[in-house]
Amino acid sequence: MARPNPDEIIINIEHLSKSFGEKKVLDDINLYIKRGEFITFLGPSGCGKTTMLRMIAGFLEPTEGVITLDGKNMVGVPPYQRPLNTVFQKYALFPHLNVFDNVAFGLKLQKVPKDEIRKRVSKVLKLVSMADYEKRDVSSLSGGQQQRIAIARAIVNRPKVLLLDEPLAALDLKMRKDMQIELKEMHEKLGITFIYVTHDQEAALTLSDTIAVMNEGKIQQIGTPTDIYNEPVNAFVADFIGESNILNGTMIEDRKVKFLGQVFECVDEGFGVNTPVDVVVRPEDIVVKKKLDGAQFTGTIKSCVFKGVHYEMFAMTPDGYEVMLQNYRKFDVGTEVGMTIDPYDIQVMHKDCTENVFKGVMKSSNKVEFIGEVWECEETGFEPGTEVDVHVPFNKVDLEDDEKTTTGAGNVNFLLYKGNHYHLTIITDMGYHVYVDTNDVWDKNDMVGIEILPENMKITKR
Repeated sequence: MARPNPDEIIINIEHLSKSFGEKKVLDDINLYIKRGEFITFLGPSGCGKTTMLRMIAGFLEPTEGVITLDGKNMVGVPPYQRPLNTVFQKYALFPHLNVFDNVAFGLKLQKVPKDEIRKRVSKVLKLVSMADYEKRDVSSLSGGQQQRIAIARAIVNRPKVLLLDEPLAALDLKMRKDMQIELKEMHEKLGITFIYVTHDQEAALTLSDTIAVMNEGKIQQIGTPTDIYNEPVNAFVADFIGESNILNGTMIEDRKVKFLGQVFECVDEGFGVNTPVDVVVRPEDIVVKKKLDGAQFTGTIKSCVFKGVHYEMFAMTPDGYEVMLQNYRKFDVGTEVGMTIDPYDIQVMHKDCTENVFKGVMKSSNKVEFIGEVWECEETGFEPGTEVDVHVPFNKVDLEDDEKTTTGAGNVNFLLYKGNHYHLTIITDMGYHVYVDTNDVWDKNDMVGIEILPENMKITKR
């Protein structure tokens, strides 16, 4: 995506990092935000999205980096001197003031003339569909109405940027959907920049001009909702945005990829020959028929659940792969079906890595230290103190329930179903990442013991 002219950019973030003690919450963020744009920071809890919003607002100072707003460096500038306002998840309305006085509060602090206050408050209350509520006690309002008042109070000061921190999280499903529509309409009417923080993928896809998907303090992908959904850059994005079949594959050559035990035509190029890749196929893009003739692959329906708009089904292929399907037509459990995938509906992605490679140091010729622990290994002949790389395949890392009986331990941070196994990211207490392929079922945040047998380590001198 070409960078716009400088005049089109309202916020520029360069090399932004934030640490709390030894924990790095944001890691070298680079991002620009255009005037009038609706951009969403999307990601799971703990990914750093709210921290970034709070630094833009001025509630936190960066450890490193620069935030420029309208060409001015905002580092060190207090929140009240920044031309922006924030709407929080907890609306922070003043319970002792009525609707009018809550909205007018900031204008009164600025000593705006009373006639002007009346005019501006009436205008924004009309904008948020609360024109007849001026004298109402805010405690008598519903959650959705309180949210509208919080937004009105933020925009009455005419900020250049409106920051929204999970503003719809406290609302029920129907109210959230209604408020999403209203927020989009407000953005179009106001023409100012909206920066929205959420873990709600549907809200991000519905509201945004641009989405920045975040994980572990880094931006994984920036793009339009269509780009993010249809062309995820890695397995995390593909898994986080909507439902996906994410499968191990091999790029045979340009426009030809093997997965599910079959070779498929695709449109991707430039991955090389016989290269391991990840393949994404959305469940609604798999064509399902009872007729097996002409199908690229077959399977047997193992489950079928009605989701209101479509049926969600899982089919098991003869090669042992489980595939998610979404279709308006119901296929009963036990039905054998034929399936095809259009080349344009196959998204091929580079793998982040194909095995664990740990930096280590030899403690003796048959003991090596890595990820903060000392491990038994096969005889290497290396002198103590030799710096080495320890290579371990994903499927050669064993996990146990009792972390005390194993050499290492950590928490399940991320898990991804790959059709016939799970791919897990384990983060140890010291922050090291260990990747595991397993058939066992674990849950996110499970504490696990890590065991790697000596024969499953390949140790090379660095």
